[in-house]
Amino acid sequence: MKTAEPCYYHLDVEVCPERVGQVERILAAHLRLWDLEHLVGPVCHGTEVLLRAIDEHATDKRAVIEMWWNGQHLITAIAEHDRDLRPDRELRGCLAWIAALSDGWGCCATDTGAKIIWFSRRARSCEGVPLVSTGPAPTLREVRQVPRVVPSFAGATGRARDSLVNV
Repeated sequence: MKTAEPCYYHLDVEVCPERVGQVERILAAHLRLWDLEHLVGPVCHGTEVLLRAIDEHATDKRAVIEMWWNGQHLITAIAEHDRDLRPDRELRGCLAWIAALSDGWGCCATDTGAKIIWFSRRARSCEGVPLVSTGPAPTLREVRQVPRVVPSFAGATGRARDSLVNV
């Protein structure tokens, strides 16, 4: 089993019915490469649902698909560029599927008018890959000498003032 390293994948796609199957195979290949075979089904199905909704309802068929793996969560985001497409109307059924297939999901708009729909899947403890461990970083400290002289203060006797204290 490989250790988990952060992974990222970006794909620009012109959405059409023929492309949906190609995109699924590409994403599945990347998930297998990252040792995330168990996430192929939900990620590819969620992506398929979104791409088919974009193909059916959007006038601008461009989409961007991104996947991030951080060792514990896989986040898949699909951005579409159609200003007229409303997730609360045309994509309502699609978002219900996404909510059912994922551990978390959301939708947000960008400054350019694009909408991003994302969903995440957790790696379960039995399915997870151990994170890459990092060695402790050395730290710098000021070392005090032992024994040290206690600073003198007014009112102290000469004998107590000059005594040594072990810290």
